[in-house]
Amino acid sequence: MRRTRTLIVVAGAAAVVAAGAGIATAAGGSDSQEGPDVAITGDALQKASEAALAETGGGRVTGSEVGDEESYYQVEVTRDDGSQVDVQLDRNFTVVGSKTDSSETDRENSGEGGN
Repeated sequence: MRRTRTLIVVAGAAAVVAAGAGIATAAGGSDSQEGPDVAITGDALQKASEAALAETGGGRVTGSEVGDEESYYQVEVTRDDGSQVDVQLDRNFTVVGSKTDSSETDRENSGEGGN
């Protein structure tokens, strides 16, 4: 009987520890590698801006980030029509992807337009 009681106490303690670890993981769900956004500066900003504007066919650069989760550089371009494009660049300022933030423009570009 004493051994059974000890096993129950040990199992209960293990369950409490496991539950606490799960709660701590859920509460701290952000990636520890992820920090505040760092803007591109200097010569790198000039090169990244030129590459992004060439990709979008014009507009104006309204934001930038080094070490974006999707690429090395990210440049946000706002087009004349108000749509925004996030242009992803590698370390050599080569475009590796882009995404239009306007969901309507995304549907039109993917052939899902309503007409």
